[in-house]
Amino acid sequence: MLTKELEETLNFAMDEAIRQKHEYVTLEHLLYALLDDKTARDILFNCGAKLEEIGKELEDYFDSTLEKLPDDVSLVPEPTSTFQMTLNYAIMQAQGSGQQRVDGGNMLAAMFQTDNSHAVYILQKQGISRLDILNYLSHGISKIDDFGDELLDEMGFDGGFAEERAAQQQKKPKPLDSFTVELVKKAEDGEIDPIIGREEEIERTIQILCRRKKNNPLYVGEPGVGKTALAEGLALKISEGKVPKVIEDAKVFALDMGAVLAGTRYRGDFEQRFKAIIKDLQKHEDAILFIDEIHTIVGAGAVSGGAMDASNILKPALASGAIRCIGSTTYAEYKAAFERDRALARRFQKIEINEPTIEETYEILKGLQKYYEEHHRVKYAD
Repeated sequence: MLTKELEETLNFAMDEAIRQKHEYVTLEHLLYALLDDKTARDILFNCGAKLEEIGKELEDYFDSTLEKLPDDVSLVPEPTSTFQMTLNYAIMQAQGSGQQRVDGGNMLAAMFQTDNSHAVYILQKQGISRLDILNYLSHGISKIDDFGDELLDEMGFDGGFAEERAAQQQKKPKPLDSFTVELVKKAEDGEIDPIIGREEEIERTIQILCRRKKNNPLYVGEPGVGKTALAEGLALKISEGKVPKVIEDAKVFALDMGAVLAGTRYRGDFEQRFKAIIKDLQKHEDAILFIDEIHTIVGAGAVSGGAMDASNILKPALASGAIRCIGSTTYAEYKAAFERDRALARRFQKIEINEPTIEETYEILKGLQKYYEEHHRVKYAD
């Protein structure tokens, strides 16, 4: 099913071909119509397109390249095979992303599946790629976020752009919403079990976070000793108001690595998303980023040769104090990733997490006993 807006856009493309007395409805007619399609216009806008310039180039193309029918010939233009193929691609793209209806955004992304299209050439000339469109469609990653007002003036955007830009910033999904889970909110909603023991490690974490510099804790310990639970324990403390004023309003954002990696087919995709996350974090004064298994995104722990190495994005943000970060890793991965990158290691304060003793393990089990009894509807004997 097409949205009503897209149906009107397709009709507009047909009407434009009739008005221009063209024999076929082409992708260029489609792009021209999409400039008045609100969904497509918003996407192009956030990908940095100069909409008026695109419109003028298309009008010049219609006048100079496409043949016009004689005045005495009346013919209903037919969509080209490329036009039909683009519509089919858009339907498949929408279905693949779980959408109920096909809209102008799907049509824009589908246009890049075709070869030798002047419409796509015009978009590419303005630095717009299919990945830019998909990044905005799926995750709200906008290319215009990096443009200051002076640069926008140089690019030829008029005064009305600022209002439209502000409206778009309110509507689009934020990278933190797409790629992280906010642990303090989970704690407030009762979705985190209490942490039994580990008071010393959590207090040490709080001390480090309250520092002016080098305020990034790094949990190092063997797999399964409870490093991830410490971040949840910190979130519980914050939700209960049992932390110093410096971090009493802090939010702990746990990076969802699966979401960040989803759909990253090309080199640079991961880094672009990670950069958007860091930039969004910098807008939140009290934000703390938690990266479980931090070795998977930095240093030697990255995929062969560092294709996903995000340390060059993370290090400047940590060095300037723009964000606070908690990481967790194993001894082996710490040695492989951090000891080889001394600049990165200097940004973190290591906290060693040892395996609980038998007595501590018993206390942990006793503390969690009632939660498992309620869940499984059983009683455990001592």
